[in-house]
Amino acid sequence: MKPTEVEQEKEVELTEKEQEKQPMTGGGEATNGDAASSPAAENGNGTVKVLLPEEETEAKFTGLSKEELLRVAGTPGWVRTRCALLALFWLGWLGMLAGAVIIILQAPRCRTPPAVSWWNQGPLYQIGDVQAFADNLPGVQQKVSQLAKLKLKGLVLGPVHVAPEDQPQRLDFHNISPDVGNLRQFRDLLQAVHKKNMFLVLDLTPNYHGNQPWYSNITVTTVAEELKSALMFWLKEGVDGVQLAGVEQVMTAEPSLWADIRAIVQNRSDDVDTKKVLVGVTDGGSAPGVSALLGSSGVDLLLSDVLRSNAEDATERAQSVQLLVAAHPQGRLAWNLGGRSQGHLASLVGSSGVKGHQLLLFTLPGTPVFNYGDEIGLLDQETKFPTMLWDSPEAEQELNGTAKEDQERRSSVLQVFRDLSELRAAEPALLYGDLLLLHNASSSLAYARVWDQSDRFLAAFNWGSEEGVALDLSHPLLGPEGVVVMAAGAQGPGAAGPGAAVALEAVQLGPGQALLIKVPYRG
Repeated sequence: MKPTEVEQEKEVELTEKEQEKQPMTGGGEATNGDAASSPAAENGNGTVKVLLPEEETEAKFTGLSKEELLRVAGTPGWVRTRCALLALFWLGWLGMLAGAVIIILQAPRCRTPPAVSWWNQGPLYQIGDVQAFADNLPGVQQKVSQLAKLKLKGLVLGPVHVAPEDQPQRLDFHNISPDVGNLRQFRDLLQAVHKKNMFLVLDLTPNYHGNQPWYSNITVTTVAEELKSALMFWLKEGVDGVQLAGVEQVMTAEPSLWADIRAIVQNRSDDVDTKKVLVGVTDGGSAPGVSALLGSSGVDLLLSDVLRSNAEDATERAQSVQLLVAAHPQGRLAWNLGGRSQGHLASLVGSSGVKGHQLLLFTLPGTPVFNYGDEIGLLDQETKFPTMLWDSPEAEQELNGTAKEDQERRSSVLQVFRDLSELRAAEPALLYGDLLLLHNASSSLAYARVWDQSDRFLAAFNWGSEEGVALDLSHPLLGPEGVVVMAAGAQGPGAAGPGAAVALEAVQLGPGQALLIKVPYRG
């Protein structure tokens, strides 16, 4: 049989061994007649022609032609199908839109953050004696970069003007005391502070070396008039605010002059970043008196003894805090322990209590204000202006055992200060959150800072030096548990350390211990 037209003849070369395996054909003749009828014939040279069928071509779908599509598109069934699909698409789209609107409407609204003036955005740092801090104004300038690492928002410098003790006739607001420097050096310092995104407040308390800030009631009028021109001079130089002690004396004796002083400082700008701050200082310590003075004086911030006066009784301290928080906006509250007349934090609360009171100042609603050296636990040494201690890696190698322990203690206190300062700047709850009192007893205090949908922060203090306490700090606005962010003071039995999870219904505090607990927001 001859091969069909769709068959193709192919030659296959056989090796000699393969040929030997083929059956003998007896000189090329067929032995049984099969060879003659086979579709492949053997050639004399060993080549065998084999006919192999070509693979069948697979059928391919080419789709409908244009004419076929046009015929189908016009049929009633296809029109109905197309309309149904279109309706389903729009119904689905409208359903998703309605669902999104419902979710948005039902979601809790975010509170608008308040406008925060620059002096509310971080701690203020008082350098009440330039010579004790760094010898002179150039020395202070050399420390600006180091101070910026503490996340300070402003420096309160001086006073540095010429003011011999109790000699109002020799008072000179416009000139800097030669003991600390000159105007050119002050300008250099101011520029260095501004380059580090910090602000500089100048203390212009008239008689800062004497006991009476304004000398006497007889001299108040004359001194206040001199101050008015001095304010315009220093504000023109670029200072960001002014601090004055004894504000009650001048506002009582000369209310019209006090109004002028306020206007010169406070009416220069409405922008929160360029406003000038007026800081008042009073020796008063009762919360009602401090609250009344803050309201009547009109100062932006008022430093007082309110926290120190109630240090022995946590209940009274908590009541004082509540009274001030309820009566005034947070932006006008300042919290301090120590200053020019009181001394340093470590001398007031003891070295072991420095970290816990740093935690207190950083977590209360308002502006924390520190004295120079409070960040390292500097102690007063027969003077309220002790020499500032500056540690350096080079000096560490030469320290003996006791000195090395002191240096390590200062480093530990400094690290707590830095951590708290960074945390306050980063967390909305600590920056402008509401105060929620959770516990108030004679020797222990606990409160939470809560802001909208941000993480909550809970501060708990046990000022008792002998016994630990277990506090139930659960509240509907808080979750069941939190994580300890910071622990200050000795840990008693069962007290949690940093990183530990704690149930808020049973928070353990050792004697003299303070805890900062982060509680995640739970919708």
